[in-house]
Amino acid sequence: MAAATDLAPDSSAPAKDEGRKKAIGRIAVVALGAGALYGAWSLYDYQTVGRYMQETNDAYVKADGVTISSKLAGYVRKVEAQENQSVSSGALLVQIDPTDFDTRLAQSSAQVDVARATENAARAAIAEARSATGQARAALDASLRELAYLNGEVARMRPLVASGAEPKQAFDQLIANRDKAASDVAAKRAGLAAATDRVASAEAQVGQSTAQIRAAQAQREAASVDLATTRITAPIGGKVGNSTVRVGQFIQPGQRLMTIVPTEAIYVEANFKETQIGLMRAGQPVTVHVDALPDVDFRGVVESITPGTGANFSLIPPQNATGNFTKIVQRVPVRIRLNAGPESRKVLVPGLSLSVEVDTRAAKASLDAIRKEQERVSAK
Repeated sequence: MAAATDLAPDSSAPAKDEGRKKAIGRIAVVALGAGALYGAWSLYDYQTVGRYMQETNDAYVKADGVTISSKLAGYVRKVEAQENQSVSSGALLVQIDPTDFDTRLAQSSAQVDVARATENAARAAIAEARSATGQARAALDASLRELAYLNGEVARMRPLVASGAEPKQAFDQLIANRDKAASDVAAKRAGLAAATDRVASAEAQVGQSTAQIRAAQAQREAASVDLATTRITAPIGGKVGNSTVRVGQFIQPGQRLMTIVPTEAIYVEANFKETQIGLMRAGQPVTVHVDALPDVDFRGVVESITPGTGANFSLIPPQNATGNFTKIVQRVPVRIRLNAGPESRKVLVPGLSLSVEVDTRAAKASLDAIRKEQERVSAK
């Protein structure tokens, strides 16, 4: 009897299988529903947010460094700024030996003094010439009065001589005196003209001396500027990099000595594909990821968009008018202002690689505006 009971079929087994299938079905329905919900949410998120997020990893930290070079040739006496040293604007970087330039300044100052002495001598010559002119004019006036007197005497005596009242010998003597006075007047007039010419010549010498003073002063100013230029100072604040100058080295004008990197004025240059910049505008928010700081997000703002692709500003722009053509997606540099504090700027040096994401949602209405604008233009 007990054996018969053991061999009887278990009626609860089909029920358990049926329950298991229903449970799996419910789980599958829930999973499909969750997947559909997630897909719908992902589509909505892409349509409202994701499609407007433009990202690129072709981005780098930039800074407009200034190359320091010398205006003059000379030997380096001191190097005050070392590699990687922080300097402020106006700080002394390099001192060129000023000995030769001190000598040139002294020579120029001496030339100014010589030119001024020459001018003083010329002005004294003018005063002397004017005095001589006054004397010549006074002498001419006296001679003119003498000639006028003798002409009057000749006119008075002529009828007397004709009537025999006066001897002809006295009249002839009077005529000779009158002719002599006329010659003296002509000589005095020539002397006055010569004295006047000497005044003009002395005035011309003064003008020449004044011009020489200006030329000497200009040379002195140039020598003073050269002397000041022996002190090479920092035009901006920042850090010294790529320094090649050494004490005792002879440097030439225009020779590169070092570079000042303005670490407080760094920015980001991101190269976006041409298909990504349609809605990109200045002022849009940016999220920046730095490879050197993987766990830190930086914020920034689009500052400007370059008016041309990178290829357009290359040394040899591409020419696609001849031969076979292969279309290549162009890159457009975008400048981004980076919001970073002093501690972050110690790490953010020019050249670091970045990943940049720009939120272009603020300009999503621009596409419709552009489309409507073109429709209006085409309708005209």
